Amino acid sequence: MSAAAPAAVDILCMGEPMLELNQRPADAEGRVSYLEGHGGDTSNAAVAAARQGARAGYITAIGEDRPGRSLLALWQREGVDTGTVLRRADAPTGMYVVTHDAEGHHFTFYRRDSAASRYGVQDVPEAAIRAARVLHVSGISQAISTSACDAVFHAIAVAKAAGVRVSYDTNLRLALWPARRAAAVIHAAVAEADIALPSLDDAQALTGIEAPEAIADFYLRLGCPLVLLKCGRDGVLLATPETRLCIPPCRVEAVDATGAGDTFAGAFLARTMLGDAPEAAARYANAAAALSTTGFGAVAPIPHRAAVEALLQTSG
Repeated sequence: MSAAAPAAVDILCMGEPMLELNQRPADAEGRVSYLEGHGGDTSNAAVAAARQGARAGYITAIGEDRPGRSLLALWQREGVDTGTVLRRADAPTGMYVVTHDAEGHHFTFYRRDSAASRYGVQDVPEAAIRAARVLHVSGISQAISTSACDAVFHAIAVAKAAGVRVSYDTNLRLALWPARRAAAVIHAAVAEADIALPSLDDAQALTGIEAPEAIADFYLRLGCPLVLLKCGRDGVLLATPETRLCIPPCRVEAVDATGAGDTFAGAFLARTMLGDAPEAAARYANAAAALSTTGFGAVAPIPHRAAVEALLQTSG
């Protein structure tokens, strides 16, 4: 198990990256091929942050295999620091396959006993976390295994003790864990976070509350001082103990929202690190997330800064 020497970064994201194989239309002879891509919510957020000009890094473990090498190549191209990426010869990199039919697209995951799921408290790069400005984690980061869940809690504790801000995206995946455990773990983590990034459907499932304003109140009462409730086509609700602000969506021709929430998270954190106040950062991230829906896949359509700024100008 090894990792390169980590560099100090603004945003350290933690979780499980995955190789994506996306089914392409059959050729004239009925043969199907698959387009290689990349996924993993916190990896997507790291790429989004890097494309906006922030210094981002990633905490994970990958296998000594082709999917792992492909992800390393992605991060290196995008300028995401890999000094906190462990490589394991005894476990594979997770991957998933996307297939398409008349009912839509379907995901098949191959992540059991993946390198990231074997990550544990002993693997947490404490010095790198202390040197960062923000630690970003998610519900998926904790859902993939008990040891990974404990590792995330330990990373949060290290960050809090060092004065490093903690960002948490709920990203609920009920296929990975029971609803009651998911709610207990996610809400315990959000209580330690400085920034909460739930989506509306996640929050409704986790809390049993329907109204966005009441959901924001719930997360604020947990102790998180800044809540950004992602409401899809209805935009974003920014909430603090003193403020409520509804940020309307940017209108685009959307085709695939796979990585929109991750793009929002990475772009928001990047703009915050670059000096924006929360409202300005949220408006920017809202535009970035909208642009990410105009192409297919999680990573390819994540926009760069110039495109986001252009959309903001035309959106008024």
